[in-house]
Parts: sequence; structure tokens; C-alpha cells
Amino acid sequence: MIAFALEPELDVSEFIAVLNTSGLAERRPDDPARLTAMLRGAQLVITARDGARLVGVARSITDWAYCLYCSDLCVDRAYQGQGIGKALLARTAAEAAGVKTCLLLSAPDAVGFYRAAGYRQHDGAFIFAQGA
Repeated sequence: MIAFALEPELDVSEFIAVLNTSGLAERRPDDPARLTAMLRGAQLVITARDGARLVGVARSITDWAYCLYCSDLCVDRAYQGQGIGKALLARTAAEAAGVKTCLLLSAPDAVGFYRAAGYRQHDGAFIFAQGA
């Protein structure tokens, strides 16, 4: 049985492990210090665990009023297709119930997941700066 929880102090080594097992690591820095800063800077970190094993994470940044950006949604490939990603997003939205809009940018390979899940696609997303 998968257990979901708020884990604002998630250990970076566990986060790195699930980034690797999910395939999202190829789109994230290979830098534990930066990944630690990413975790600590997030206002909302929701995890999915199978016993003690971390199998999914939704990491979000929000102002708690108007906008929530889910910057990382990752599920271990061995657990994909079981509704864990959808549950992580649903729990994220529930934790930020007063927020007007929840959004994310999809990795190219994950677009089909979001479409099949019934999420509304927005064609006006832009990246206006990209740094180191």
C-alpha cells in the first residue's frame, strides 16, 4: 500500500534516488548542493512511499493564494501506471486548496500522461530566462 505524506525535510539522497529511478534525473542538475537548495526552497513537498521506500515526489513552489507551480513530479518507473502521479498532484492541490491555479511544465515524454489523465494543456507557456 502506498502512503502519501508531507515531507518538507525530505533527504536529498532519497530525492536523488527517485529522480534516477523515475527518469527525471536527466532533466535535473547533477549537483547535490543545488538539489538540496531546490528541496529547501519548495513550500510543498509531498511524497509517496511503499513502506520505507520513496517511490514518488511532487515538489512545488507557491504563494498560497494565486499560483502553485509543481516543479518536480517523479514516480519510480517500477511504480508508474498505478495512479501515484495523479494522487501526488491531487494531494498537492488539496494542500493548496486556496490557490487559484496549479500548473507545471511537462517533460516531452510525459505529455501523454498528462493528456490521458485529463489535465488541461496550455499552449501559452514560455520560458523567459534560463540560467546555470
